[in-house]
Amino acid sequence: MVSITSKPSNHPLAAYIDRLQAGEALLSDSPENVLEVVGILKSYGVVLDAYSRNLIYIAENQFLVFFPFFKYFNGEISLAKLLRHWWHDRINFEYAEYCMKAMFWHGGGGLDTYLDSPEFKQRTKQAIQAKFKGNPFIRAINQLFPEFLPEQVRVLAYYSGLGQFWRVMSDMFLALSDRYDRGEIKAIPQVVEHIKDSLVAAANLPITYAVKIQGQKYEILPKSAGLKFLADTAVPYVEAVFFRGTPFHGIVSYNAQAHQIPPDQSRFTYGALYADPLPIGGAGIPPTLAMQDMRHFLPEYLHEVYRHSSRGEDDLRVKICISFQKSMFCVTTAAILGLMPYPLNTDDPAQQKANRVYLEKWMDRLVTSRLRDVNS
Repeated sequence: MVSITSKPSNHPLAAYIDRLQAGEALLSDSPENVLEVVGILKSYGVVLDAYSRNLIYIAENQFLVFFPFFKYFNGEISLAKLLRHWWHDRINFEYAEYCMKAMFWHGGGGLDTYLDSPEFKQRTKQAIQAKFKGNPFIRAINQLFPEFLPEQVRVLAYYSGLGQFWRVMSDMFLALSDRYDRGEIKAIPQVVEHIKDSLVAAANLPITYAVKIQGQKYEILPKSAGLKFLADTAVPYVEAVFFRGTPFHGIVSYNAQAHQIPPDQSRFTYGALYADPLPIGGAGIPPTLAMQDMRHFLPEYLHEVYRHSSRGEDDLRVKICISFQKSMFCVTTAAILGLMPYPLNTDDPAQQKANRVYLEKWMDRLVTSRLRDVNS
């Protein structure tokens, strides 16, 4: 039998398709890449832990608070913490909200579908009535603008959903770092395998969300809704943040007559897999906040590599961004392989062909990405 991978292909990324069918990763395997990817994911895991806790705190404790001045404090308010906040000696939780808003805007998955369901509207209505039972002004506003408060609850549901997704990812990345320190992880395919296995293990974790109002619990995303980690948060996150993203203010014109932004969201390519790292460090570029956060938690072995590279620490955020982009191609590889329609080692020609078509569709979207750059 002739393997389907032996047939010539005209796809511009045919080599990467062959690589995936051989069980390899989109990122080339080398000791340097392993060190970079594991090191940056360790730092990212620490940052995601903070992001996750804050998003869940906001969803559960700042429910329909219109002016949440202290939402980034996780309920621990002190003068010293306030001064550090003003001095920006803190985690930049604004980036977590940026990712949440990208997910909310692009939608997709069961979470997005459920938020438009009659059941969600009924549950939201009950929570709103309980929250503003003694506030005739807000109740009157709700009568005049009946979609305003439910829309805020939808946003809070995404706060919770993304927080729960990042909780799993944080633990996954920190566990990867521990395995690397023990000498268990030595190759990029092993990194991908760790991520893929962790995603599969967490695939059916329920995504739920409830708030307490005057001592009573109100389920906004009940377990009965059947929302799951992989299909309803992980896949929409990859779509919204890795692929589509949102155009950064000041980089392109939002003027419709300028035609610098595609009119169709599905054609957006502003995600992490496409972004040019050079603007990182500039004002108004949201990923700068994430790179700034990660620089505080770099493992020493990775920080040492950056110190001895060109420009030293003068362009540290750009270096972190490049390493981060490499790691995201590993996460993307894990997602692609985990969603394959048939096993990679199948001997059925029809299944091999279906796998090839599946991979080509993914690669179609990565033609203009930085895939070649991270492998150069």
